[in-house]
Amino acid sequence: MDSREQVFKLRSIRRTYQVGSELVHALDGLDLEIYDREFIAVTGTSGSGKSTLMHTLGFMDSPSSGEMFFEGKDVSRINRSARARLRATRIGFVFQSFNLLPKLSVLENVLLPLVYGRTRMENKKELGMAALERVGMEHRSTHRPSQLSGGERQRVAIARALTNRPRLILADEPTGNLDSKNRSRIMDLFGSLLEEGITLALVTHDDEVAQYAKRRIRMQDGKIVEDDAP
Repeated sequence: MDSREQVFKLRSIRRTYQVGSELVHALDGLDLEIYDREFIAVTGTSGSGKSTLMHTLGFMDSPSSGEMFFEGKDVSRINRSARARLRATRIGFVFQSFNLLPKLSVLENVLLPLVYGRTRMENKKELGMAALERVGMEHRSTHRPSQLSGGERQRVAIARALTNRPRLILADEPTGNLDSKNRSRIMDLFGSLLEEGITLALVTHDDEVAQYAKRRIRMQDGKIVEDDAP
């Protein structure tokens, strides 16, 4: 029996979409357990179901059937507002295209999760600056995203994901727009987050990026076909 704390438990998860007259099983009876401080890379060809899995773990979508537990609580059938609350308070997101708002400063972008989560704190700015310091970007807090390099923008995006002190960070092709030097720096940064009690799952097509993860999962046709979990 695994003594680590369980973050997610998925049992017989299905996600079915109607496309014209055809039913598409984006997730097809998937079983998965994710534990505290794991670093997971999810790989697979386009249409394998990996993005649907990430949307499910990020509470952006709900399963059509099956059981889903988060931090020991059954979240299989929670409503839209409950999903939004979990997204805002327990999950951090990092995207390939950074998704920074161009008219906001770096610090204002980093504080967005607290705004969306309607978090009332007197020390929001301090939390934002602490997150920027964690990724080595505190000296850029007043700059606009357009004044930053690609690697710097992704570090700001990671700081934004850290602001609400999430339990899980989901990263979708986080190094897809970066050169090899910045890719290595970002992946090393991700690895260091595990020491802070964060669990990390990323989707990638890049085998070199997947090698940074301690656990690699490959998906095909909505199922997990390989999982090198210890």
